[in-house]
Amino acid sequence: EPPLGVPYASYLVARGPFAESAERELLLAHGVDAIVSKNSGGDATFGKIAAARALGIEVIMLRRPPLPAVPNVASVEEAAAWLGHALASVAARGV
Repeated sequence: EPPLGVPYASYLVARGPFAESAERELLLAHGVDAIVSKNSGGDATFGKIAAARALGIEVIMLRRPPLPAVPNVASVEEAAAWLGHALASVAARGV
């Protein structure tokens, strides 16, 4: 991956997930004082979050935005019925 154009930055190119002990060593070695992470609901960053909390490092979790209120269906049949209704109303408007 090409480095980002951020001055005075260190780049660590690695793919996790990593053990909590490895994350703790990394956080201490780099003097990290805060973690900002998205709440994706997975286990990929568990070691990092656990290590940060154990070290008393602030953890800021970003929530996913709420999904927009849009029509949804649970089956192919419901999708076909919804599409038929939507197309009928478009045709009725002459679009």
